[in-house]
Amino acid sequence: MVRLRQETGPDEAGLDVKALDRLDRHFAREVDEGRLPGFLVAVARRGRVAHLTTYGHRDVAAGLPVEADTLFRIYSMTKPVTAVAVLMLVEEGLLSLDDPVARYLPAFAEPRVYTGGSAPDVTTRPAEGPVLVRHLMTHTAGLTFGFYHAHPVDALYRAAGLESSVRPGDDLAATVDLYASLPLQFEPGTEWNYSVASNVLGRLVEVVSGRPLDAFFAERIFGPLGMTDAVFQVSDEQVPRLAELYGEQDGGGITPVPGLPLRGRPKLLSGSGGLVASAYDVHRFAELLRRRGELDGVRLLAPATVDLMTRNHLPGGADLRSAGSRPAHDVPGNAGVGFGLGVSVVTDPSRTQVPSGPGTFGWNGVATTTFWVDPGRELTVQFLTQVRPKGSHTVFPDLKRLVHEAVTG
Repeated sequence: MVRLRQETGPDEAGLDVKALDRLDRHFAREVDEGRLPGFLVAVARRGRVAHLTTYGHRDVAAGLPVEADTLFRIYSMTKPVTAVAVLMLVEEGLLSLDDPVARYLPAFAEPRVYTGGSAPDVTTRPAEGPVLVRHLMTHTAGLTFGFYHAHPVDALYRAAGLESSVRPGDDLAATVDLYASLPLQFEPGTEWNYSVASNVLGRLVEVVSGRPLDAFFAERIFGPLGMTDAVFQVSDEQVPRLAELYGEQDGGGITPVPGLPLRGRPKLLSGSGGLVASAYDVHRFAELLRRRGELDGVRLLAPATVDLMTRNHLPGGADLRSAGSRPAHDVPGNAGVGFGLGVSVVTDPSRTQVPSGPGTFGWNGVATTTFWVDPGRELTVQFLTQVRPKGSHTVFPDLKRLVHEAVTG
């Protein structure tokens, strides 16, 4: 276990101390007023941590504080890790982004596309083309989530026991085969819909590499990068550092809620959202990407591959607001933001809801965790807490605004 630490002063890194103090006070109020249990925020310039703050509790009832080595469920921040694993296999010539997924996962051999009707009586047609690996990487495959409650295909996912993306008792192989048996929401490659695609990618990594997903991550990514606390299951030694998970209550405030079953190896290794990590782990991964695939003499990806990963791949150069037909995508925060291979990418800073540098990329987790990399400013940022919100919140836009106010050099 290695604990994240501050390595340089804000002034030396071109950050305004008063603005950083405003950032800390803002989120401290969120804790003091009962909207967050506690948080960790870290800002690094040119690879060196210049601001690191912990505040509040990792376990409110027990009075245990958030510390630099606290462990957090990072949920969908697992997806960029899975994307890196796939790209490593691409570089090794073991698969291509333009390969049909069915070449490795035969259940996807005859995809069908929704054409009309309501569940369970929907009509479908054969897809015009195959689901490709790149469609999974960009969430343009036509897959969905059962919890959206906004489309007849969502209802088919729920009827199949997939409201939470996985059917209790199934492993990753069985779960992915179940996804493949359901209709696609649209023709592959034509729209963007955030989905279960990263679980399919996780299974793809297993089949192509011949290794379980947790073993591949540990041996090929976490070990070489020194990400010593990034795991699918917490050990007895790690348990005391794991933060409690909270959910928002209808009347305000937060309360403990069930989280991932982290004691013992999960039957389903989720490439979509199964990881736990520390702030040090998140920092190391973000710096790997900021440095275009290399960190401290360890190279996992070629610079050109990271450039490809962090470029917008949505159809016609669209952004997240215009590339999806689902009303939930038509929100101001999606304007000017595209999607690469496993990460969001700022394509037009003038249209984004909050200040953003061109080419800024990263992703969030459902328990209000986030990281991003701003290559132009040589900046990496992370915010970690453990609250599953009931709806939209202002944590991420507030954080981006406050961080960008602090960048002076």
